[in-house]
Amino acid sequence: MSENKIQKVAVVGAGLTGLTTAYYLKKAGIGVQVFEKADRAGGVIKTYNKDGFTFEAGPNTGVLGQPEATELLENLHGDCELEIADEAAKARWIWKSGKWEPLPSGLIGGITTPLFTFADKLRLLGEPFRKRGTNPNETLKELVLRRMGKSFLDYAVDPFILGIYSGDPAKLVPKYALPKLYRLEQDYGSFIGGTVKKARQPKTDWEKKATREIFSVKGGLENLIKALVKNVGKDNIVFNCDSISFEKTEKGYKVNNRNEVFSNVISTVGAYELSHLFPFADIEKIIQINQLEYAKVVQVSLGFREWKGVDLKSFGGLVPFKENRDLLGALFLSSFLKNRAPQNGALLSTFLGGIRKPEMVELNDGQIVDIVKKEIVEMMGLKQFDPDMLKIFRYQHAIPQYGIESEQKLKAIDQLEKMNPGLILAGNIRDGIGMADRIKQGKMLATQIISQSK
Repeated sequence: MSENKIQKVAVVGAGLTGLTTAYYLKKAGIGVQVFEKADRAGGVIKTYNKDGFTFEAGPNTGVLGQPEATELLENLHGDCELEIADEAAKARWIWKSGKWEPLPSGLIGGITTPLFTFADKLRLLGEPFRKRGTNPNETLKELVLRRMGKSFLDYAVDPFILGIYSGDPAKLVPKYALPKLYRLEQDYGSFIGGTVKKARQPKTDWEKKATREIFSVKGGLENLIKALVKNVGKDNIVFNCDSISFEKTEKGYKVNNRNEVFSNVISTVGAYELSHLFPFADIEKIIQINQLEYAKVVQVSLGFREWKGVDLKSFGGLVPFKENRDLLGALFLSSFLKNRAPQNGALLSTFLGGIRKPEMVELNDGQIVDIVKKEIVEMMGLKQFDPDMLKIFRYQHAIPQYGIESEQKLKAIDQLEKMNPGLILAGNIRDGIGMADRIKQGKMLATQIISQSK
């Protein structure tokens, strides 16, 4: 293929990553066309308004963990409005021995909580003095057992991982799945010491944009998607492209059944989509990328006009795998986001399945409702299960798991991109799974293309 000069860019996937990329490319004056297999933009992000409840399919909230996320929402101000979660979102609950326990956030709570054993609390005092790990592919389970102890693994880290990845600490590799945690040990020698030292470091105005606050968008996250579509331009998005593939030519990349040639193609779709999208790509490299495992998740949204259970002043509750329950956890969305349920009512999102119970996705609606009923009645102090709204969502490829295969996967991506100049393989197959990670990557991809055009 001839020397790459930016003419027009094809972006595959109109989810958050693809739309963010297209937004910044268009803003820089670079021609862009987005190809989406569905009949709508947003990927799994979709907001429902039903019976007085506003709830989400896909992600329910995000975390302003990257400055790029705050920046994008600032840029889109007027087309969508940022909503920061109320104070209730700072509280987290963990299920242990038949009741909810608050996850401690300070020294006193850490000493008095029943979540951790006395021996592990003492062991934590020595955490700043333990040696750094030397295995870059060490699993999260191995890391936590080495530095903190088993009760911290079982009742803090495991539920935390269930809440983010629906994953298994024995499979996830922190270098890829939790890079900030990994760097705390590698750069500072300690989680505790590293956290303290980083907190003391002065931050630039740009860095201060990463506030770590829980966020949504007023009226629901789909309003963020609508704002991006408006700014990208509907004419620049092609829907119902469920059978497209790309051909590599001397002049660039050509979409089947279309005459247009693109100097660059950015894929933001799942690993399982790549082989048919890019039939010219080295199949061995594609197979290496396809080793990426995905958690299967069932999300059940529940709305109650009159809430008669426990006081839901919390972000939500997580259920450690050790407790042997059928619920991964629940978010109490109406407790920290406005106008999500009628006054005196409640909106909950509950989750089943995950990497260790994938069979849950195959259950029929009746079986899922029976499980949720049993778990919610017991855990939330309800005398009866009579939600005014109930909707079930199933995800066969919910959350990619960054495990031991990550190093080989990233090498394969790099090699494919070098073999095919102008091709970029992105999306949540790399660089993080959170909304802020997706926005950051989208801007990074656009910046990469923009720099090549100068």
